[in-house]
Amino acid sequence: MIKFFRKIRQRLITENQFRKYLLYAIGEIVLVVIGILIALQINTWNQKRIAKEDERKILANLKSEFQQNRKELSGAITMNEKCMETGRFIMNLIGNDVEKIREIDTDSLLFQGFEYAQFNPSENALADLLQSGRLNLISDEYLKSLLYQWTRAKKGAEDQFSGLDDKIEDDLVPYLTLNYPLRDVDSYGRLAWKEKSKLDNDKTLIFRDMQYENLLDDFLYRLSGYTIELKRMDIIFKSIVAEIEKLEKNIQ
Repeated sequence: MIKFFRKIRQRLITENQFRKYLLYAIGEIVLVVIGILIALQINTWNQKRIAKEDERKILANLKSEFQQNRKELSGAITMNEKCMETGRFIMNLIGNDVEKIREIDTDSLLFQGFEYAQFNPSENALADLLQSGRLNLISDEYLKSLLYQWTRAKKGAEDQFSGLDDKIEDDLVPYLTLNYPLRDVDSYGRLAWKEKSKLDNDKTLIFRDMQYENLLDDFLYRLSGYTIELKRMDIIFKSIVAEIEKLEKNIQ
């Protein structure tokens, strides 16, 4: 094709037909420009197609990760609410009649009162997206905003749990270590002791001690705060999954 155009150009020059040659040259330039524009358009279309396919994969990975995380989160919230319920029951026993307390299995109650859960989400898809700088492949600004909200909410929940865990380790467990037979409590856990402690003890004493009441009150306050943060995260999770599903329909 190039050889064909070259022959035409040479013939026009040889025949001294300058005007026709000029028109031909302009036409040739126009054809070249049109070819370049078409090539650019095809390249742009191809890049958009690749970007859309990348976005589709990113959304699928995020959706799968957040759906799984939401299941784990729901379990943690349920477990913590049960722990809160047990804690409130224990709190209502404090200061009550000793004989009434002796009728209750306080070992089981104290064990259940420690059965709270930490939420540890999977973040592989999101972390890869943030660290690789590919977040800009997501075209929806609202979804990006939700993802940033999630990272902030996660940090807030982690801070709440840190205070809760420290309270258990630094105050409540040391108190019970001195004032209650933990062997009897652990008979309901992984140790599953078959026999209770043989040492003399009065398990009702902690229910007449203001220090224990204050420690339990502080623990429940912190656990409540942590659970509230988890519920906020659940709302963000729900919004993220709903937004992803909406985007998936739009990029089909």
